[in-house]
Order: sequence, then C-alpha cells, then structure tokens
Amino acid sequence: MGDLEIRPAVTDDIPVIVAMLADDPLGAQRESPDDLDPYLTALYRLSGDPNQHLVVAVREGRVVGTLQLTIVPGLSRKGATRSIIEGVRVHADERGSGLGSRLIEWAVDQSRCKGCQLVQLTSDATRTDAHRFYERLGFTASHVGFKLPL
Repeated sequence: MGDLEIRPAVTDDIPVIVAMLADDPLGAQRESPDDLDPYLTALYRLSGDPNQHLVVAVREGRVVGTLQLTIVPGLSRKGATRSIIEGVRVHADERGSGLGSRLIEWAVDQSRCKGCQLVQLTSDATRTDAHRFYERLGFTASHVGFKLPL
C-alpha cells in the first residue's frame, strides 16, 4: 500500500477534501466545490477545538483520503466519552486499496488514546456498500438515526 501519512488537514487541503466529499451522488447534491469559503471557515472552527480532528491521508505528497473524528464527553453510560466518525472519504482511484480501513483503524486507535468507551458513526441509508464496509470492521447497525434540517 506504500507509505501513508495521516495528519491534520490544512488550508491547502480543502479543495481536495471538498472534491472527495462531492464525488458521489449524495455529496454532489449537498457540497459546493466552487465555493470554498464556508469550508475554510469550518476548518478554522475545527482547528480551534481540541475535540475536533479533521485529518487527511497523504501518499506520495497527494491527499487520498479524509475523515473527521469528534470526541464527545458525556454523562450517560456512567460519564462515558465517545467519538463520532464523520465525512469518511477515499479518493476514487484509491477505493478498494485498504485505505478506508486504515483511516477507520486510525480513528478507533485515536479514540482509545483519548479515553473513549464507544465509537459511533452514521451512514446514509442508501450507502449499502459502506454499511458492509463498517460491519466488516466490527461496527454494528444498532440504532436508528434521525435528522432535522435547520
């Protein structure tokens, strides 16, 4: 699989990250690669929060994957801390290479290091391939998620 570095995202990574977010039928409807300002604002907010980790996977100087890991202290489950994995994307020409597994393994390892007792994520109901991928990595579809657009 070659050398792979997983590091915090920086401003110069935003165009590639947004392109990966937009590179599927769902992302194409909700992302705006031609207007990077909101994404740069979001990166600034994320970078200032120690519980937010927007990372990129880099191979041979090229960004080939990304995810966001959020650490959430809580009261339930005896004051358990949990992590949430969001925005997992792998560049189209890297899919099937094991990169997605490496990114998720990184996020799970980081969650353990930060004292989390639970790692959770959501996946759109239409992403059946992603569901199989997460189940293969040990995740279970244990809850029903709800959203309310604001």
